[in-house]
Amino acid sequence: MIRCFNLIQIALLVASGVVVAAEPTPSSANTAANPVKYKATKSLAKGKHLVFIASDHEYRGEETLPAMARILAKHHGFDCTVLFGLDENGEVKAGESNIPGLEALESADAMIMFTRFQALPDEQMKHVDAYLKRGGPVMGLRTSTHGFKYGNKESAFSKYDFQAKTEGYEKGFGHQVLGQTWVGHYGRNHQQSTRITIIPDKANHPILAGVKDIHVQCGGYNAVPQDDWNILTMAQPLMSMKPDGEPDASKPPMASEWTREYTGASGKKGRVFTSLYGASEDIVNDGYRRMIVNATYWLVGLEGKIVADSTIDFVGTYQPNTFRGGGYARGVKPEVYLGFESPIPANNVTSEPKKRK
Repeated sequence: MIRCFNLIQIALLVASGVVVAAEPTPSSANTAANPVKYKATKSLAKGKHLVFIASDHEYRGEETLPAMARILAKHHGFDCTVLFGLDENGEVKAGESNIPGLEALESADAMIMFTRFQALPDEQMKHVDAYLKRGGPVMGLRTSTHGFKYGNKESAFSKYDFQAKTEGYEKGFGHQVLGQTWVGHYGRNHQQSTRITIIPDKANHPILAGVKDIHVQCGGYNAVPQDDWNILTMAQPLMSMKPDGEPDASKPPMASEWTREYTGASGKKGRVFTSLYGASEDIVNDGYRRMIVNATYWLVGLEGKIVADSTIDFVGTYQPNTFRGGGYARGVKPEVYLGFESPIPANNVTSEPKKRK
């Protein structure tokens, strides 16, 4: 259901701290920026600006990221801009390589990504490129390790492809920034869930303050640790989708979350937090959600502000769709997520409408 706003509603939204972006005209919907913005309601994070980029095909990043943005704006004082992959009608389409509004990165203090196989137009990708050149902090969730895929498509930014062979930038964005490109599944996705545990000697890391009992619905991903990773957690595939599932004896624990630094073309080093998880149903777990909140503070150098029992409650109703390829909510324009109270996702209609014969 598409939500329309009259002047009174817009006035109320602005008064509550929400910035209302103009709706694009149908003729410009595929290129016009229509970001969802959540204005900080507290001063904890000093109004640091976070830009969330959501466009993956399967794991419902378009639900994870606006939900986390609301938490970080309402409870923690971050200014948040959320951008989505959009179709030609300006509706959210999971995995679509069209993300208007990326110029928001010009003022971003951190970029938080949940993308997969993006081949963005150069006029959009240039903003990501500029952000990385200046060494801005980056968080990458799940499929962001293979966030870009240009293949044979001509682009000035094909070096970001997850299979890139560009000299000095081999394996693209995933390897060069997040620390790993796509390696493969570790166990049976959608049949095996995952228990994530803290490495004992990393228990005092600020990202892990108050974090416990992490169980996520995503199946395991392979990890190939590099020398510059600071590995914080290990993931154990389970034999069921339940938290008390038995460990898969054939799959020993695998690295799941880590920090590192990359160096932008400017010479500045940027902080990085990578998680091989983060699907829409994963953030229902309090421990995982707290880890993402803490990691956001750490990214922007505010680890001294992390509180182990800070508020991480969802803002508004959050009832995620079960992740699957193509299983995104249909008929949703970004503006339905304006405000702090509208439900995420906007609906649970996740199948293509039947075509008339």
